[in-house]
Amino acid sequence: MRTHYCGDLRSHHIDETVTLCGWVDRRRDHGGVIFIDLRDRAGIAQIVSDPERTPDSHAIAETLRNEYVIRVTGRISQRPADSLNLKLPTGEVEIYAEQIEILNAVAKPLPFQVSTADTESVREDLRLKYRYLDLRRARMSQNLRLRHEVVKAIRRFLEDEAHFLEVETPILTRSTPEGARDYLVPSRVNPGEWYALPQSPQLFKQLLMVAGGDRYYQIARCFRDEDLRADRQPEFTQLDLEMSFMSQDEIIALNEALVSHIFKTVRGIELPRPFPRLTYAEAMARYGTDRPDTRFGLELADVSDIVATSGFKVFSGAVKSGGRVKVLPIPHGNDQISNVRIKPGGDLFKEATLAGAKGIAYIRVRDDGELDTIGAIKDNLDAEQKAQLLERTGAQPGHLLLFGAGDTATVNKSLDRLRQVLGAQLGLIDPEKLNLLWITDFPMVEWNADEKRWEALHHPFTAPHPDDLADLTTARAQAYDLVYNGLEVGGGSLRIYQREIQEKVFATIGMSDAEAQAKFGFLLEAFEYGTPPHGGIAYGLDRLVMLLAGEESIRDTIAFPKTQQARSLLTAAPSTVDERQLKELHVASTYTPEE
Repeated sequence: MRTHYCGDLRSHHIDETVTLCGWVDRRRDHGGVIFIDLRDRAGIAQIVSDPERTPDSHAIAETLRNEYVIRVTGRISQRPADSLNLKLPTGEVEIYAEQIEILNAVAKPLPFQVSTADTESVREDLRLKYRYLDLRRARMSQNLRLRHEVVKAIRRFLEDEAHFLEVETPILTRSTPEGARDYLVPSRVNPGEWYALPQSPQLFKQLLMVAGGDRYYQIARCFRDEDLRADRQPEFTQLDLEMSFMSQDEIIALNEALVSHIFKTVRGIELPRPFPRLTYAEAMARYGTDRPDTRFGLELADVSDIVATSGFKVFSGAVKSGGRVKVLPIPHGNDQISNVRIKPGGDLFKEATLAGAKGIAYIRVRDDGELDTIGAIKDNLDAEQKAQLLERTGAQPGHLLLFGAGDTATVNKSLDRLRQVLGAQLGLIDPEKLNLLWITDFPMVEWNADEKRWEALHHPFTAPHPDDLADLTTARAQAYDLVYNGLEVGGGSLRIYQREIQEKVFATIGMSDAEAQAKFGFLLEAFEYGTPPHGGIAYGLDRLVMLLAGEESIRDTIAFPKTQQARSLLTAAPSTVDERQLKELHVASTYTPEE
């Protein structure tokens, strides 16, 4: 059908006769001479049909329209000096079409323009409904190619350099809901019983370590029935790794080498190693989040001890009730941020309330270095407290101090949100900067106030720090997350490999012995047959490619994604099914549509 891809032609092909196949990206008629930009996966080549030089192709060339599928045979020529297109890799050459064959025409008006020359903004619902057209466009084609290059780099490093073994784990497994909701699949041959689609291959990869697999990896499909947002999908892909007989430092070092290989291979970027590390406690104290964007400063300052005895009841009351008071210091904030933005109705006030805060307290530092003379905060601080506040926050003349007071979680969440918003608005974030860091020493468990029980912060198979075994409710986990410019791209841990510790963790999160045996008996039994120390990590492949591509949504790095309502606009899934199918599965729907 063809001899070359369109995007592969160069000046050294001049005088060769080639056959190309692809789509008409654009057609231009210049006084009888017709120019066609022919597009395929590799790029664009310029085709020329001249009524005098190539009369056999000219009549067909006149009938061509955008997105016609054609085959062209012709001789490659050097483009005239005044028509070189150095923006295209093929811009030095053109093909005089001796023959053009229409393989398929376009029978309906296009829902949107596909041409690389057309930069119109297209509604996402249209893009998803006609995804096969959207994927022809240069941006999406490049994203899919980038994803392929990332996966190829991963495979080459893990297989050729780190000696990992690729193993596929089951898609149909049992339901063990301990995080997000499972997608359930009824079993026809086992009436009344259900499979679940895997939220991750966690248990199977641990069993592979029990089996002596030593170093496992998988490009794994995972499924979670959870609320969606821009960087989440109900089905997604993760790079899953597990390895035996390695310490946490060794696992982190291997993964730094892997990530550096990806960046070097795909983007040509040399990442400095080792990556910085912060403990969970340090990250929460300094940034209010366990996935801080460290491309800019604006670090938080905890002033709870300074204001605990303040006459300002909002502060002293927060500390007395077990909460915190923190400050987000903004250099030159007096010049850049007005009172209106901070008070009720202002944009910064709204950002804080979206994070759960009731509002924002603030105080300004005058040009003489003293606190502003107006305000309830300043009026209820003595001279020593004022001096300590200025010292603790590092405030200089012109600083604006934004306060969060209340329960620790809300204070951290609201100030983190304000920090991110102001970092972007004040131009403090360098978009070319790539900051990767590890967050370590997470808490093992966190309190679920709604269910009145402890639950695992990551998952219940994470190993506690050996020094903290006495009380798992205050224990540190041997866990580590990789954060890239403020987004978590990977998370992992050393795993529990001793039955008695695993049973203790299950008991801590409120799981009875009977329930643990019913859900995880196979794992507990495996631990009695010589399980090696092991650990691993999983990367969100869609999110990693999204960041490398500079996109804002993982939907733009997945070939056929779902909407935020977990629907496929292309195939109209999910859909109803025939009653006969449900009867075979012994399933009946109790859903009643709202009137």
